[in-house]
Amino acid sequence: MTSPIALSGAPGSPYTRKMLAVLRYRRIPYRFLISGTEPPELPRPMVQLLPTFYLPGADGALEAVVDSTPIIARLEAEHVGRSLRPADPALAFLDALIEDYGDEWLTKPMFHYRWAYEADIARAAAILPAWRRSQIPDEALLAAGRQFAERQIGRLRVVGSNPTTGPIIEASYRRFLEAFEDHLRHHRFVLGGRPAAADFALYGQLTQLSHFDPTPMELTLKIAPRVFAWVDLMEDLSGLEPQDGDWFDSGAPPPTLIALLAEIGRVYPPVMLANAQAVAQGADGVVCEVDGARWEQAPFPYQAKCLKALREAHTALPGQARARIDAILGGTGLAALFA
Repeated sequence: MTSPIALSGAPGSPYTRKMLAVLRYRRIPYRFLISGTEPPELPRPMVQLLPTFYLPGADGALEAVVDSTPIIARLEAEHVGRSLRPADPALAFLDALIEDYGDEWLTKPMFHYRWAYEADIARAAAILPAWRRSQIPDEALLAAGRQFAERQIGRLRVVGSNPTTGPIIEASYRRFLEAFEDHLRHHRFVLGGRPAAADFALYGQLTQLSHFDPTPMELTLKIAPRVFAWVDLMEDLSGLEPQDGDWFDSGAPPPTLIALLAEIGRVYPPVMLANAQAVAQGADGVVCEVDGARWEQAPFPYQAKCLKALREAHTALPGQARARIDAILGGTGLAALFA
Protein backbone atom coordinates (compact mmCIF):
# COMPACT_ATOMS: atom_id res chain seq x y z
CA MET A 1 0.00 0.00 0.00
CA THR A 2 1.31 3.47 -0.91
CA SER A 3 2.24 5.61 2.09
CA PRO A 4 0.13 8.77 2.40
CA ILE A 5 1.75 11.91 1.02
CA ALA A 6 2.52 14.39 3.78
CA LEU A 7 1.82 18.06 3.17
CA SER A 8 1.53 21.12 5.37
CA GLY A 9 -0.63 24.17 4.83
CA ALA A 10 -3.49 26.20 6.25
CA PRO A 11 -7.24 26.56 5.59
CA GLY A 12 -6.73 30.24 4.71
CA SER A 13 -4.26 29.39 1.95
CA PRO A 14 -5.98 29.12 -1.45
CA TYR A 15 -3.17 26.95 -2.82
CA THR A 16 -3.48 24.58 0.14
CA ARG A 17 -7.18 24.23 -0.55
CA LYS A 18 -6.46 23.73 -4.25
CA MET A 19 -4.09 20.85 -3.61
CA LEU A 20 -6.15 19.15 -0.91
CA ALA A 21 -9.08 19.06 -3.34
CA VAL A 22 -6.79 17.67 -6.06
CA LEU A 23 -5.66 14.85 -3.76
CA ARG A 24 -9.24 14.01 -2.80
CA TYR A 25 -10.46 13.96 -6.39
CA ARG A 26 -7.54 11.83 -7.54
CA ARG A 27 -7.98 9.50 -4.54
CA ILE A 28 -4.34 9.88 -3.54
CA PRO A 29 -3.82 9.10 0.17
CA TYR A 30 -2.43 12.01 2.15
CA ARG A 31 -1.89 13.29 5.68
CA PHE A 32 -2.39 16.99 6.26
CA LEU A 33 -0.34 19.00 8.76
CA ILE A 34 -1.26 22.51 9.85
CA SER A 35 1.64 24.80 8.97
CA GLY A 36 3.82 25.38 12.01
CA THR A 37 3.04 22.00 13.56
CA GLU A 38 5.26 19.86 11.31
CA PRO A 39 7.36 17.23 13.11
CA PRO A 40 11.06 18.18 13.30
CA GLU A 41 12.20 15.26 11.17
CA LEU A 42 10.54 16.72 8.07
CA PRO A 43 12.79 18.89 5.85
CA ARG A 44 12.28 22.62 5.59
CA PRO A 45 11.64 24.25 2.20
CA MET A 46 14.12 26.76 0.78
CA VAL A 47 11.18 29.15 0.27
CA GLN A 48 8.40 29.09 2.86
CA LEU A 49 5.23 28.70 0.78
CA LEU A 50 1.93 26.93 1.36
CA PRO A 51 1.31 24.16 0.83
CA THR A 52 4.60 22.33 1.29
CA PHE A 53 4.68 18.72 0.07
CA TYR A 54 7.20 16.21 1.44
CA LEU A 55 8.14 13.97 -1.48
CA PRO A 56 11.03 11.58 -2.20
CA GLY A 57 13.99 13.17 -3.97
CA ALA A 58 16.39 11.49 -6.41
CA ASP A 59 18.18 9.75 -3.52
CA GLY A 60 14.93 8.58 -1.93
CA ALA A 61 15.14 11.01 0.97
CA LEU A 62 12.19 13.32 1.57
CA GLU A 63 12.41 16.82 0.13
CA ALA A 64 10.23 19.84 0.88
CA VAL A 65 8.52 20.77 -2.41
CA VAL A 66 6.39 23.84 -3.14
CA ASP A 67 4.55 25.30 -6.17
CA SER A 68 1.22 23.69 -6.99
CA THR A 69 1.48 23.44 -10.79
CA PRO A 70 4.72 21.37 -10.90
CA ILE A 71 3.38 19.24 -8.05
CA ILE A 72 0.23 18.51 -10.09
CA ALA A 73 2.49 17.49 -13.00
CA ARG A 74 4.42 15.15 -10.73
CA LEU A 75 1.23 13.60 -9.37
CA GLU A 76 0.02 13.10 -12.95
CA ALA A 77 3.24 11.20 -13.75
CA GLU A 78 3.26 9.08 -10.60
CA HIS A 79 -0.45 8.25 -10.11
CA VAL A 80 -2.55 6.65 -12.83
CA GLY A 81 -6.19 7.49 -13.49
CA ARG A 82 -8.56 10.40 -12.86
CA SER A 83 -6.21 12.75 -14.70
CA LEU A 84 -6.58 16.51 -14.46
CA ARG A 85 -5.03 17.09 -17.87
CA PRO A 86 -7.04 16.45 -21.06
CA ALA A 87 -5.43 14.15 -23.62
CA ASP A 88 -6.22 16.69 -26.37
CA PRO A 89 -3.12 18.97 -26.44
CA ALA A 90 -5.16 22.03 -27.39
CA LEU A 91 -7.54 21.53 -24.47
CA ALA A 92 -4.59 20.77 -22.17
CA PHE A 93 -3.07 24.09 -23.16
CA LEU A 94 -6.30 25.93 -22.33
CA ASP A 95 -6.28 24.13 -19.00
CA ALA A 96 -2.76 25.36 -18.24
CA LEU A 97 -3.63 28.90 -19.31
CA ILE A 98 -6.74 29.14 -17.14
CA GLU A 99 -4.95 27.48 -14.23
CA ASP A 100 -2.28 30.17 -14.45
CA TYR A 101 -4.95 32.89 -14.46
CA GLY A 102 -6.45 31.38 -11.32
CA ASP A 103 -3.11 31.10 -9.58
CA GLU A 104 -1.59 34.40 -10.71
CA TRP A 105 -4.47 36.81 -11.36
CA LEU A 106 -7.45 35.66 -9.28
CA THR A 107 -5.14 35.76 -6.27
CA LYS A 108 -5.09 39.56 -6.72
CA PRO A 109 -8.76 40.02 -5.73
CA MET A 110 -8.30 37.39 -3.02
CA PHE A 111 -5.41 39.30 -1.45
CA HIS A 112 -6.94 42.71 -2.20
CA TYR A 113 -10.32 42.12 -0.56
CA ARG A 114 -8.79 40.43 2.49
CA TRP A 115 -6.40 43.26 3.31
CA ALA A 116 -8.08 46.39 1.87
CA TYR A 117 -11.38 46.41 3.83
CA GLU A 118 -11.71 46.80 7.60
CA ALA A 119 -14.28 44.02 8.03
CA ASP A 120 -12.15 41.59 6.05
CA ILE A 121 -8.95 42.59 7.87
CA ALA A 122 -10.66 42.10 11.22
CA ARG A 123 -11.94 38.64 10.33
CA ALA A 124 -8.63 37.47 8.88
CA ALA A 125 -6.62 38.87 11.79
CA ALA A 126 -8.91 37.14 14.30
CA ILE A 127 -9.14 33.72 12.66
CA LEU A 128 -6.02 33.00 10.61
CA PRO A 129 -3.58 32.93 13.56
CA ALA A 130 -6.02 30.80 15.60
CA TRP A 131 -5.71 27.90 13.17
CA ARG A 132 -2.23 27.16 14.47
CA ARG A 133 -1.98 29.03 17.80
CA SER A 134 -5.36 28.88 19.51
CA GLN A 135 -3.99 27.56 22.82
CA ILE A 136 -2.55 30.91 23.86
CA PRO A 137 -3.98 33.78 25.96
CA ASP A 138 -6.44 36.12 24.27
CA GLU A 139 -4.02 39.04 24.41
CA ALA A 140 -1.31 37.02 22.68
CA LEU A 141 -3.74 35.84 20.00
CA LEU A 142 -4.87 39.41 19.34
CA ALA A 143 -1.25 40.53 19.08
CA ALA A 144 -0.46 37.70 16.68
CA GLY A 145 -3.41 38.74 14.52
CA ARG A 146 -2.31 42.38 14.43
CA GLN A 147 1.24 41.41 13.55
CA PHE A 148 0.08 39.06 10.78
CA ALA A 149 -2.28 41.68 9.33
CA GLU A 150 0.43 44.34 9.30
CA ARG A 151 2.80 42.01 7.48
CA GLN A 152 0.23 41.02 4.87
CA ILE A 153 -0.98 44.58 4.28
CA GLY A 154 2.65 45.49 3.65
CA ARG A 155 2.72 42.88 0.88
CA LEU A 156 -0.23 44.34 -1.05
CA ARG A 157 2.18 46.10 -3.41
CA VAL A 158 3.60 42.73 -4.48
CA VAL A 159 0.28 41.47 -5.85
CA GLY A 160 -0.60 44.88 -7.26
CA SER A 161 -3.32 45.99 -4.86
CA ASN A 162 -3.19 49.74 -4.21
CA PRO A 163 -5.56 52.73 -4.47
CA THR A 164 -4.86 52.99 -8.22
CA THR A 165 -5.46 49.34 -9.06
CA GLY A 166 -8.15 48.49 -6.50
CA PRO A 167 -11.09 49.49 -8.75
CA ILE A 168 -9.62 47.47 -11.65
CA ILE A 169 -9.25 44.39 -9.45
CA GLU A 170 -12.78 44.65 -8.08
CA ALA A 171 -14.34 45.20 -11.51
CA SER A 172 -12.45 42.21 -12.88
CA TYR A 173 -13.67 39.99 -10.05
CA ARG A 174 -17.28 40.99 -10.66
CA ARG A 175 -16.96 40.28 -14.41
CA PHE A 176 -15.27 36.94 -13.70
CA LEU A 177 -18.15 35.96 -11.43
CA GLU A 178 -20.70 36.92 -14.09
CA ALA A 179 -18.84 34.97 -16.81
CA PHE A 180 -18.29 31.89 -14.66
CA GLU A 181 -21.86 31.95 -13.36
CA ASP A 182 -23.09 31.93 -16.97
CA HIS A 183 -20.73 29.04 -17.81
CA LEU A 184 -22.03 27.02 -14.85
CA ARG A 185 -25.59 27.49 -16.09
CA HIS A 186 -24.72 25.05 -18.87
CA HIS A 187 -21.59 23.10 -17.85
CA ARG A 188 -20.44 21.40 -14.68
CA PHE A 189 -16.75 22.32 -14.92
CA VAL A 190 -14.49 24.68 -16.83
CA LEU A 191 -13.63 22.25 -19.64
CA GLY A 192 -16.66 19.98 -19.65
CA GLY A 193 -18.15 17.31 -17.42
CA ARG A 194 -15.02 16.54 -15.42
CA PRO A 195 -12.61 18.81 -13.51
CA ALA A 196 -9.26 19.93 -14.83
CA ALA A 197 -6.36 21.64 -13.07
CA ALA A 198 -7.98 24.95 -14.03
CA ASP A 199 -11.03 24.12 -11.91
CA PHE A 200 -8.91 23.50 -8.85
CA ALA A 201 -6.96 26.72 -9.36
CA LEU A 202 -10.17 28.77 -9.54
CA TYR A 203 -11.62 26.81 -6.62
CA GLY A 204 -8.60 27.52 -4.41
CA GLN A 205 -8.95 31.28 -4.71
CA LEU A 206 -12.75 31.10 -4.44
CA THR A 207 -12.58 29.21 -1.12
CA GLN A 208 -11.42 32.53 0.30
CA LEU A 209 -13.28 34.99 -1.95
CA SER A 210 -16.68 33.33 -1.74
CA HIS A 211 -16.52 31.47 1.57
CA PHE A 212 -14.31 33.38 4.01
CA ASP A 213 -13.75 37.09 3.37
CA PRO A 214 -17.02 38.98 4.01
CA THR A 215 -16.84 41.66 1.29
CA PRO A 216 -16.30 39.38 -1.73
CA MET A 217 -18.51 36.71 -0.14
CA GLU A 218 -21.45 39.10 -0.13
CA LEU A 219 -20.79 40.00 -3.76
CA THR A 220 -20.51 36.34 -4.80
CA LEU A 221 -23.75 35.40 -3.09
CA LYS A 222 -25.53 38.34 -4.71
CA ILE A 223 -24.54 37.79 -8.34
CA ALA A 224 -23.18 34.23 -8.61
CA PRO A 225 -25.06 31.67 -6.46
CA ARG A 226 -24.01 28.85 -8.80
CA VAL A 227 -20.35 29.76 -8.28
CA PHE A 228 -20.88 29.75 -4.52
CA ALA A 229 -22.47 26.28 -4.67
CA TRP A 230 -19.80 25.01 -7.08
CA VAL A 231 -17.09 25.84 -4.54
CA ASP A 232 -18.83 23.62 -1.99
CA LEU A 233 -19.05 20.76 -4.49
CA MET A 234 -15.41 21.11 -5.60
CA GLU A 235 -14.09 20.50 -2.10
CA ASP A 236 -14.50 16.73 -2.35
CA LEU A 237 -15.03 15.15 -5.78
CA SER A 238 -13.75 11.72 -4.73
CA GLY A 239 -17.14 10.22 -5.61
CA LEU A 240 -17.19 11.55 -9.18
CA GLU A 241 -16.57 8.93 -11.88
CA PRO A 242 -15.08 10.84 -14.84
CA GLN A 243 -15.20 9.53 -18.40
CA ASP A 244 -12.87 10.29 -21.32
CA GLY A 245 -15.78 11.74 -23.28
CA ASP A 246 -16.54 14.30 -20.59
CA TRP A 247 -14.06 16.85 -21.99
CA PHE A 248 -15.12 19.54 -24.45
CA ASP A 249 -14.14 19.21 -28.10
CA SER A 250 -11.41 21.83 -28.59
CA GLY A 251 -12.65 22.24 -32.16
CA ALA A 252 -16.02 23.49 -30.90
CA PRO A 253 -15.61 25.25 -27.54
CA PRO A 254 -18.89 26.52 -26.07
CA PRO A 255 -19.63 30.26 -26.16
CA THR A 256 -19.52 30.50 -22.36
CA LEU A 257 -15.91 29.25 -22.35
CA ILE A 258 -14.97 31.83 -24.99
CA ALA A 259 -16.61 34.53 -22.86
CA LEU A 260 -14.60 33.40 -19.82
CA LEU A 261 -11.39 33.49 -21.90
CA ALA A 262 -12.30 36.99 -23.10
CA GLU A 263 -12.53 38.20 -19.50
CA ILE A 264 -9.12 36.65 -18.78
CA GLY A 265 -7.75 38.32 -21.92
CA ARG A 266 -9.12 41.68 -20.82
CA VAL A 267 -6.90 41.96 -17.73
CA TYR A 268 -4.29 39.23 -17.61
CA PRO A 269 -2.05 39.80 -20.68
CA PRO A 270 -1.16 43.49 -20.16
CA VAL A 271 0.02 42.89 -16.59
CA MET A 272 1.89 39.69 -17.40
CA LEU A 273 3.64 41.27 -20.39
CA ALA A 274 4.55 44.48 -18.56
CA ASN A 275 5.77 42.52 -15.57
CA ALA A 276 7.98 40.28 -17.73
CA GLN A 277 9.47 43.35 -19.40
CA ALA A 278 10.11 45.04 -16.04
CA VAL A 279 11.78 41.90 -14.66
CA ALA A 280 13.96 41.54 -17.77
CA GLN A 281 15.04 45.18 -17.57
CA GLY A 282 15.56 45.18 -13.81
CA ALA A 283 13.00 47.98 -13.42
CA ASP A 284 11.76 49.08 -10.03
CA GLY A 285 8.08 49.02 -10.97
CA VAL A 286 5.51 47.70 -13.43
CA VAL A 287 3.34 50.30 -15.17
CA CYS A 288 0.83 49.53 -17.90
CA GLU A 289 -2.79 50.09 -18.94
CA VAL A 290 -5.46 47.59 -17.95
CA ASP A 291 -9.01 47.99 -19.20
CA GLY A 292 -8.34 51.63 -20.03
CA ALA A 293 -6.91 52.51 -16.61
CA ARG A 294 -3.42 52.84 -15.17
CA TRP A 295 -1.94 49.77 -13.47
CA GLU A 296 1.12 49.86 -11.25
CA GLN A 297 2.77 47.27 -9.02
CA ALA A 298 6.13 45.93 -7.93
CA PRO A 299 7.83 43.51 -10.37
CA PHE A 300 7.12 39.84 -9.63
CA PRO A 301 9.85 37.54 -11.04
CA TYR A 302 7.82 34.37 -10.50
CA GLN A 303 5.08 35.58 -12.84
CA ALA A 304 7.69 36.27 -15.51
CA LYS A 305 8.66 32.61 -15.13
CA CYS A 306 4.99 31.61 -15.52
CA LEU A 307 4.68 33.56 -18.77
CA LYS A 308 7.84 31.94 -20.11
CA ALA A 309 6.43 28.50 -19.35
CA LEU A 310 3.15 29.28 -21.11
CA ARG A 311 4.99 30.56 -24.18
CA GLU A 312 7.13 27.45 -24.31
CA ALA A 313 4.01 25.29 -24.04
CA HIS A 314 2.40 27.23 -26.90
CA THR A 315 5.50 26.79 -29.09
CA ALA A 316 5.57 23.05 -28.33
CA LEU A 317 1.97 22.48 -29.46
CA PRO A 318 1.54 20.22 -32.52
CA GLY A 319 0.55 22.14 -35.64
CA GLN A 320 -3.16 21.34 -35.67
CA ALA A 321 -3.51 21.93 -31.92
CA ARG A 322 -1.72 25.27 -32.19
CA ALA A 323 -3.98 26.31 -35.06
CA ARG A 324 -7.02 25.49 -32.91
CA ILE A 325 -5.62 27.43 -29.96
CA ASP A 326 -4.76 30.45 -32.07
CA ALA A 327 -8.28 30.44 -33.51
CA ILE A 328 -9.83 30.22 -30.04
CA LEU A 329 -7.64 32.95 -28.55
CA GLY A 330 -7.80 35.27 -31.54
CA GLY A 331 -10.76 37.30 -30.36
CA THR A 332 -10.15 37.10 -26.63
CA GLY A 333 -7.10 39.30 -26.11
CA LEU A 334 -5.04 36.33 -24.97
CA ALA A 335 -3.17 35.99 -28.25
CA ALA A 336 -1.03 38.94 -27.15
CA LEU A 337 0.71 36.64 -24.67
CA PHE A 338 2.12 34.59 -27.55
CA ALA A 339 2.75 37.26 -30.18
